[in-house]
Amino acid sequence: MAVKKKFPYRAAVVACNGGCHAAESNACSNGCIGCGKCAQVCKFDAISVQESNVALVDEEKCIACGMCVKECPQQVIHLHDCANYIVVKCSNKDNGKQAREICTNSCIGCGLCERLCTASAIHVVDNCAVIDETICLSCGMCAVKCPRHVLKDTRGILTCES
Repeated sequence: MAVKKKFPYRAAVVACNGGCHAAESNACSNGCIGCGKCAQVCKFDAISVQESNVALVDEEKCIACGMCVKECPQQVIHLHDCANYIVVKCSNKDNGKQAREICTNSCIGCGLCERLCTASAIHVVDNCAVIDETICLSCGMCAVKCPRHVLKDTRGILTCES
């Protein structure tokens, strides 16, 4: 089923890097558990669960219907404006020390991204970076400088998107 998209279009993104292996250890209460419910409800075959037990969205197939967002028991999937290439791949709310102990790829709330953002589009809320997509310039400075590789460029140009 082909759907014509208007630019700028939206797509789902999973806010989890999978460094905690939440499905295996239940260490991170905020991570993707790889249950596959999102993939089951996606009528466009746009979501798959990777070997790391983290869901991955194919932006080319996703039409942003929001079914996966509603179905996710961990609430780690949200819709984002695809004109903004930078996304936050973490939902951890723990402080820096706890986050580092739980996950190898979690946001530690260091605030470097917030300080680097020339558009003031990033703010650390509950120890995790949040991007205001309405003002983000997608310059990628935050993604390049993120010490934990939590901020990703979905194009894979500035950072490796996995």
